Amino acid sequence: MGTNRFTTFEQFWPFYLQEHARPLTRALHYVGTSLVFIIAAFALASGNLWWLFAMPLAGYFFAWLAHFTVEKNRPATFTYPGWSLRADFQMYFMWLTGRLGPELRKAGVAG
Repeated sequence: MGTNRFTTFEQFWPFYLQEHARPLTRALHYVGTSLVFIIAAFALASGNLWWLFAMPLAGYFFAWLAHFTVEKNRPATFTYPGWSLRADFQMYFMWLTGRLGPELRKAGVAG
């Protein structure tokens, strides 16, 4: 990441996508984010809110696994935690709705 200093999310977003250039990296993020939603639903449905503590573990485990083993870069979460969380959800929902490809291309990432 070096000297990159972002002052807006709009500046950060293309960088975030570039840091998730490999399809396997994004796939592992989707697994983690899906588990976050599944765990939240289970916790609410069961009334056992202790499960909510597992949400960040599930999400970050798969994301960091992807960064350290596939992408071989430093997770943006370490420097931009709020924007990284927002970008993860944005990437996830854009992927679910089939709108991620154009965003990846605009950021210079091959789909």
